[in-house]
Amino acid sequence: MSEDTLTKRLLGDAARRPRLLDDCVRLIDDEVSSKGGLSGLAIKGGYKIVCAVKPGVIREAMDHLLDDFVSRLEPFWQAHVVEGGAPAAFGDALRRRGPEVADALLGITDDRARRAKNATLKGAYERLRPQAKKHVEEAIPRVGRTLSVYL
Repeated sequence: MSEDTLTKRLLGDAARRPRLLDDCVRLIDDEVSSKGGLSGLAIKGGYKIVCAVKPGVIREAMDHLLDDFVSRLEPFWQAHVVEGGAPAAFGDALRRRGPEVADALLGITDDRARRAKNATLKGAYERLRPQAKKHVEEAIPRVGRTLSVYL
């Protein structure tokens, strides 16, 4: 693995984390706002309820998951570096590999679902997983733009 890691670039300076978290929350807010149609209406409604019930929950969750997300993106960064890609072009590299990137990121929740004891929750997750992948793939351009500021 190259010494030029995504982890060092994004998480190597603890002072950077609060700003990165703010940008990630903005990314999520923007992504939810961009959803259209009936499913978009449901997503927006659910998101609004979650945020109202527990203000700050999105930032808290993002803070909890950020290291895992960066870890899941590390192999894509390493491939990008090996291919001679410029840091600013990492978002384009992620976009080109959208389905793989989405599966890698969703692997975090996949692992948690596999360990879950509640069969009803497991079943619900399995039914929602294909739709989640579609939404994560749609978010990848925003992810690339958000991260590029820090690369």
